[in-house]
Amino acid sequence: MPIRLALKVDVDTDRGTRIGVPNLVRDLQEFEVPASFLFSLGPDQTGRAITRIFRPGFFKKISRTSVVQLYGIRTLLNGTLLPAPHIGRRNTRVMREVRDAGHEVGIHCFNHYRWQDYVNKLPLEGVRAEFIAARAEFLRIFGTEAQTAGAPGWQSNARSRQVYDEASLLYASDVRGTYPFFPCIGGQVFKTLEIPSTLPTFDELLGRPEYPEDKIVAHYMSLLREDRPNVFTLHAEIEGMSKRPLFRALLAACYNAGVEFIRLDDLARELLRNRDAIPTCDQVPAEIDGRSGNVATQIA
Repeated sequence: MPIRLALKVDVDTDRGTRIGVPNLVRDLQEFEVPASFLFSLGPDQTGRAITRIFRPGFFKKISRTSVVQLYGIRTLLNGTLLPAPHIGRRNTRVMREVRDAGHEVGIHCFNHYRWQDYVNKLPLEGVRAEFIAARAEFLRIFGTEAQTAGAPGWQSNARSRQVYDEASLLYASDVRGTYPFFPCIGGQVFKTLEIPSTLPTFDELLGRPEYPEDKIVAHYMSLLREDRPNVFTLHAEIEGMSKRPLFRALLAACYNAGVEFIRLDDLARELLRNRDAIPTCDQVPAEIDGRSGNVATQIA
C-alpha cells in the first residue's frame, strides 16, 4: 500500500492570501498535488498577537524562526498601528481561484487573533458568533456552506466542537495526533470526525540545531507512515513565501518516492463509509515539541 499524504494549508493573513496562496497553487499544480486550503476570512489583526510574548516558549520560538522575515513588517502591524484589512473582501478572487484549481476550500476562522487567543475564554455564544461569521463570509465567497474547519493554533474545546456539530461539518482538523477519530472532551463525544495533523510543521523545526535546513526534507520523509494517513499542515505565509524552495524540495521528494496525495475531504468520505470502525479518543490540551503553549492533542 503506498504512503498517503494529505496537505492542509492554513492561511492566516491578508499577505499570505495575496502572495503565498497563488504561489502554492502554482507549485501544487506543477507536481499535480491536491490540497485542502483553510482560509481566515475576516479582519487581519496579526499585530495584536504580540501579547503572546508572555507565553512560555513564545519568545524562543520567534527568535529562531525570524517572524519578521516570515510574515513581513506590514502584517505584524495589522490591527495595531495599521488598520486591519478584511481578508475575505480583499481576496475573494484569489480564494475562488483555489477552488477552481481543484483544491478543497474550508474555514480556518473569521478573526485568527480572536480565535487563537480567546476561544478558550469565550462562552459558547461567543464561539458560536465567531464561527457563524466565518460561515457567512465563506458562503458569500463560494456560494456554498463550508464542509470543514481547522482551528488556528490547534485551539479547540468542547464549545467549539459543539459549534462544529451544529454546522454539520463533514470533518474537522483541529488537533495534533496520530489517526482519525471522534473527539471526546470531558466525557462528551462529538459527532464531527477529526482528522488530526500528524507531522510537525516547518516553524516547529526551523532554526533548531538538531534540524538543519538541508536535512529537513529527509527528516519528513522518515516520518511518513504506511499504515495510516499522514497529514501535514503548512502555512501560506511560510511554505508559500520565504520557505517556498524548501517546500518544493519536499514535494519533489514525495513525488520521487511515489507518495500518494489525497484531499482531506476525500479521505473523510472514505473513512465515514465505515463510521463504526472510527475510534473515539480523548482530546486534551497539551504541549508539543517546538510550539509554545498548549494545543488540542489526541490521546490515542
